[in-house]
Amino acid sequence: MTIERGQSVTFRKTLTVAEQGFFTGISGNLGAAHVDRVKARAMGLPDMAVFELAAGALFSTALSRLAGPDYRIGAISFSFHRAVTVGETLAATATSGGPEGKSLICHLAGEIDGQTVVTGEAVLVPRES
Repeated sequence: MTIERGQSVTFRKTLTVAEQGFFTGISGNLGAAHVDRVKARAMGLPDMAVFELAAGALFSTALSRLAGPDYRIGAISFSFHRAVTVGETLAATATSGGPEGKSLICHLAGEIDGQTVVTGEAVLVPRES
Protein backbone atom coordinates (compact mmCIF):
# COMPACT_ATOMS: atom_id res chain seq x y z
CA MET A 1 0.00 0.00 0.00
CA THR A 2 1.44 3.38 -1.01
CA ILE A 3 0.61 6.31 1.21
CA GLU A 4 0.87 9.65 -0.56
CA ARG A 5 1.97 12.92 1.07
CA GLY A 6 -1.16 14.84 2.11
CA GLN A 7 -3.38 11.76 2.37
CA SER A 8 -5.42 11.92 5.58
CA VAL A 9 -7.93 10.06 7.71
CA THR A 10 -10.22 11.54 10.37
CA PHE A 11 -11.75 9.59 13.25
CA ARG A 12 -14.51 11.33 15.23
CA LYS A 13 -15.72 10.30 18.66
CA THR A 14 -17.78 11.85 21.41
CA LEU A 15 -16.02 11.18 24.69
CA THR A 16 -18.42 9.88 27.34
CA VAL A 17 -18.63 9.63 31.13
CA ALA A 18 -18.54 5.82 30.86
CA GLU A 19 -15.30 5.91 28.86
CA GLN A 20 -13.87 8.38 31.36
CA GLY A 21 -14.66 5.86 34.08
CA PHE A 22 -12.95 3.05 32.17
CA PHE A 23 -9.84 5.14 31.64
CA THR A 24 -9.79 6.13 35.32
CA GLY A 25 -9.66 2.43 36.15
CA ILE A 26 -6.95 1.75 33.58
CA SER A 27 -4.74 4.71 34.49
CA GLY A 28 -5.40 4.99 38.22
CA ASN A 29 -5.44 8.79 37.75
CA LEU A 30 -7.83 10.34 40.27
CA GLY A 31 -7.06 13.98 39.47
CA ALA A 32 -10.02 16.15 40.47
CA ALA A 33 -10.43 17.75 37.03
CA HIS A 34 -10.82 14.25 35.54
CA VAL A 35 -13.12 12.55 38.05
CA ASP A 36 -15.12 15.25 39.88
CA ARG A 37 -17.61 17.36 37.90
CA VAL A 38 -18.08 19.87 40.70
CA LYS A 39 -14.36 20.49 41.05
CA ALA A 40 -13.85 20.57 37.26
CA ARG A 41 -16.57 23.22 36.95
CA ALA A 42 -15.04 25.17 39.84
CA MET A 43 -11.83 25.18 37.76
CA GLY A 44 -13.75 26.82 34.91
CA LEU A 45 -14.33 23.72 32.78
CA PRO A 46 -17.81 22.94 31.39
CA ASP A 47 -17.43 19.30 32.52
CA MET A 48 -14.70 16.88 33.58
CA ALA A 49 -11.48 17.05 31.58
CA VAL A 50 -10.90 14.04 29.35
CA PHE A 51 -7.63 12.29 30.08
CA GLU A 52 -5.15 13.59 27.53
CA LEU A 53 -3.94 10.09 26.70
CA ALA A 54 -7.52 8.94 26.15
CA ALA A 55 -8.09 11.83 23.72
CA GLY A 56 -4.73 11.10 22.11
CA ALA A 57 -5.68 7.47 21.65
CA LEU A 58 -8.24 8.54 19.04
CA PHE A 59 -5.32 9.40 16.78
CA SER A 60 -4.16 5.78 16.92
CA THR A 61 -7.35 4.82 15.08
CA ALA A 62 -6.80 7.49 12.41
CA LEU A 63 -3.14 6.41 12.03
CA SER A 64 -4.09 2.75 11.75
CA ARG A 65 -6.70 3.48 9.09
CA LEU A 66 -4.24 5.68 7.20
CA ALA A 67 -1.25 3.33 7.18
CA GLY A 68 -2.85 -0.08 7.54
CA PRO A 69 -1.51 -3.17 9.30
CA ASP A 70 2.04 -2.90 7.96
CA TYR A 71 2.92 0.01 10.30
CA ARG A 72 2.87 0.65 14.03
CA ILE A 73 3.47 3.80 16.08
CA GLY A 74 7.18 4.27 16.75
CA ALA A 75 6.86 7.71 18.34
CA ILE A 76 4.02 10.13 19.00
CA SER A 77 3.74 13.58 20.56
CA PHE A 78 0.85 15.89 21.33
CA SER A 79 0.30 19.51 22.31
CA PHE A 80 -3.06 20.23 23.92
CA HIS A 81 -4.12 23.83 23.37
CA ARG A 82 -7.01 23.52 25.82
CA ALA A 83 -8.69 20.83 27.85
CA VAL A 84 -10.99 18.44 26.01
CA THR A 85 -14.07 17.82 28.15
CA VAL A 86 -16.50 14.93 28.52
CA GLY A 87 -19.34 15.21 26.02
CA GLU A 88 -17.28 16.93 23.33
CA THR A 89 -16.69 15.32 19.94
CA LEU A 90 -13.05 15.26 18.91
CA ALA A 91 -12.19 14.91 15.22
CA ALA A 92 -8.72 13.33 15.23
CA THR A 93 -7.00 13.71 11.84
CA ALA A 94 -3.75 12.06 10.79
CA THR A 95 -2.15 13.42 7.62
CA SER A 96 0.80 11.84 5.86
CA GLY A 97 3.84 14.07 5.66
CA GLY A 98 5.54 11.47 3.52
CA PRO A 99 8.14 8.79 4.00
CA GLU A 100 11.43 9.25 5.84
CA GLY A 101 13.46 6.18 5.06
CA LYS A 102 11.27 3.21 5.98
CA SER A 103 9.26 5.35 8.42
CA LEU A 104 6.19 7.44 7.69
CA ILE A 105 5.86 10.88 9.26
CA CYS A 106 2.30 11.97 10.08
CA HIS A 107 0.96 15.31 11.25
CA LEU A 108 -1.86 15.23 13.78
CA ALA A 109 -4.66 17.75 14.33
CA GLY A 110 -7.64 17.42 16.63
CA GLU A 111 -10.64 19.70 16.21
CA ILE A 112 -13.76 20.37 18.22
CA ASP A 113 -16.43 22.45 16.48
CA GLY A 114 -13.88 23.63 13.92
CA GLN A 115 -11.34 24.77 16.53
CA THR A 116 -7.94 23.04 16.63
CA VAL A 117 -7.40 21.89 20.22
CA VAL A 118 -4.68 19.25 19.74
CA THR A 119 -1.68 19.14 17.42
CA GLY A 120 1.13 16.65 17.17
CA GLU A 121 3.27 14.33 15.15
CA ALA A 122 3.63 10.59 14.82
CA VAL A 123 6.35 8.45 13.33
CA LEU A 124 5.06 5.17 11.98
CA VAL A 125 7.54 2.36 11.55
CA PRO A 126 7.23 -0.94 9.68
CA ARG A 127 5.72 -3.68 11.82
CA GLU A 128 8.16 -6.50 12.39
CA SER A 129 7.12 -9.83 10.93
